[in-house]
Amino acid sequence: MSVSAYILIQTEVNKAAAVAEAVGALPGVATAEDVTGPYDVIVRAEAETVDELGKLVVANIQAVDGITRTLTCPIVHL
Repeated sequence: MSVSAYILIQTEVNKAAAVAEAVGALPGVATAEDVTGPYDVIVRAEAETVDELGKLVVANIQAVDGITRTLTCPIVHL
């Protein structure tokens, strides 16, 4: 069973579109959308395990130029 999460991203000023495009091209990212409000980009990501999801966020998403902060929200099925 795979693990999915929403990742909320804050970016540097005027970097949201470039960040969404770069993150959206990463393997494991289903969608990446520019939004307004306290976060600039919202991503839906999928991985086989929680550990792989963490690696995706830390090693790949957070490495994208222009990102200042991320918040990962794993999806739960209650």
